[in-house]
Amino acid sequence: MDGKGLADEMQIDMQEMVAELKNKGITPGLVVLLVGENPASQTYVKNKEKRAIALGFHSVVERYPATISEAELLEEIEKFNQDDDFHGILVQLPLPEHIDADKVLNAIDSTKDVDGFHPINMGKLLIGKPDMIPCTPYGIMKLLARYNIDISGKNAVIIGRSNIVGKPMAQLLLMEDATVTIAHSKTKNLVEVAKQADILVVAIGRGHFVTKEFIKPGAVVIDVGMNRDENGKLIGDVATSEVSEVAGFLTPVPKGVGPMTITMLLYQTIKNARKKGNQ
Repeated sequence: MDGKGLADEMQIDMQEMVAELKNKGITPGLVVLLVGENPASQTYVKNKEKRAIALGFHSVVERYPATISEAELLEEIEKFNQDDDFHGILVQLPLPEHIDADKVLNAIDSTKDVDGFHPINMGKLLIGKPDMIPCTPYGIMKLLARYNIDISGKNAVIIGRSNIVGKPMAQLLLMEDATVTIAHSKTKNLVEVAKQADILVVAIGRGHFVTKEFIKPGAVVIDVGMNRDENGKLIGDVATSEVSEVAGFLTPVPKGVGPMTITMLLYQTIKNARKKGNQ
């Protein structure tokens, strides 16, 4: 399943959306707040900025030292909450240990929370009336739709229970009438549980953890993992070479879920700009 290809297709449509907004005098604005020098965060932010600029966004990256206080960071967030030039605010995680990530994410105006992590947005998703949706699960749903994967009535198993992927992924699949199981590190007989899945989403953060023994023949396998092997090569949570022999569909790492995550972040920023333009 070619996430990069779908992201590129969506980018063309999104460029047209941005052009329409600019004709109305609205430029989608996204600000990313980056604290410290985490190399992975630097790379993610660079990729987001590159894509945003390519679409014609008003894209700003605010960089802060790792020594910034929690109070100072909250002040910065409030400044952008009040700035109508920005339709999306993203605080890049992880944050330094002295800063409470939950407090920071909760401080973002829920209407500008294009990452979809604010409790208000999570609550809307839970009651089946989503607005801003966590970007990785949202991107996965777009991929499933792109490949005409029938979800209704299917058994879906998610390995991983994070607020970022596992829990919102379960809700999105439930909304499409799947029967959903969330598995995790304490799940007994994990291989047997996974093998019941018509759709298996793996977000456990352990390189090549899922082997072909986990896979029901013909299953759709979504690999959310981003790990480095002993040679520094990017690998997923799924042992791709052997699982591909059994699975019906499989997302690669890289060029699978990753490009869709960034795409949905930008899509939701555009959606928010359009909403503001219609007020």
